[in-house]
Amino acid sequence: MSSAIYPSLKGRKVLVTGGGSGIGAGLVAGFAQQGAKVHFIDLVDEISATLPDNRPVFYKCDLTDTSALEKTLADILADGPVHVLINNAARDDRHSLEEITSEFFDKNIGVNLKHLVMCTRVVAPAMKAAGGGVILNFGSISWHLGLPDLALYETAKAGIEGFTRAMARELGRDNIRCNAIIPGNVKTPRQMKWYTPEGEKQIVDAQCLDGRLLPENVASLALFLASDDASLLTAHSYWIDAGWR
Repeated sequence: MSSAIYPSLKGRKVLVTGGGSGIGAGLVAGFAQQGAKVHFIDLVDEISATLPDNRPVFYKCDLTDTSALEKTLADILADGPVHVLINNAARDDRHSLEEITSEFFDKNIGVNLKHLVMCTRVVAPAMKAAGGGVILNFGSISWHLGLPDLALYETAKAGIEGFTRAMARELGRDNIRCNAIIPGNVKTPRQMKWYTPEGEKQIVDAQCLDGRLLPENVASLALFLASDDASLLTAHSYWIDAGWR
């Protein structure tokens, strides 16, 4: 798939959380191909070796360990501000209401929401000082559809859309744009654990368009929203779901 080139992204420092696999790996690859200086945080790195040029910088870190995350972010910020922060990392573990203990709640909110707030809090001051930037937060179609067995994941993802609106207002006068990206069902190795061929067909049948969304499709939207071409877009959620309702 050929993609648009955004000259404004060349040389910009981009940070992707959860960039080692799945949608995140697609984001890392997409921004690297634009000539951005890409940094990403994850526990795994399945993407760097596939990018022969402009290799991104990988930081191994448990995003739910706030102390370790703050140290990692300090290392990333040591040579200058982040211009584009992409809060992508999440984990959609299935569970029932009966399984939600206090510890389970904290763990799920930590992996799906807390680190996003912490990253934004740490990165925003330098972004302000640099004259502005872009924050893209990844939500999910799941809570809009009310999918089963994802109560805490959906709760966190709903909160992300609220946080995005709040930050767009709080940071807007500092020339920082904040938007959310709402993917539908994206075909990744992790998602394929949950779906049989029959289940995939049900997804496509529920979409307005045929075909399966891939990480590179999601990256194309993120590239546009991060570029100067989207300079007056903020405070909104942008869906990429092939019309899945």
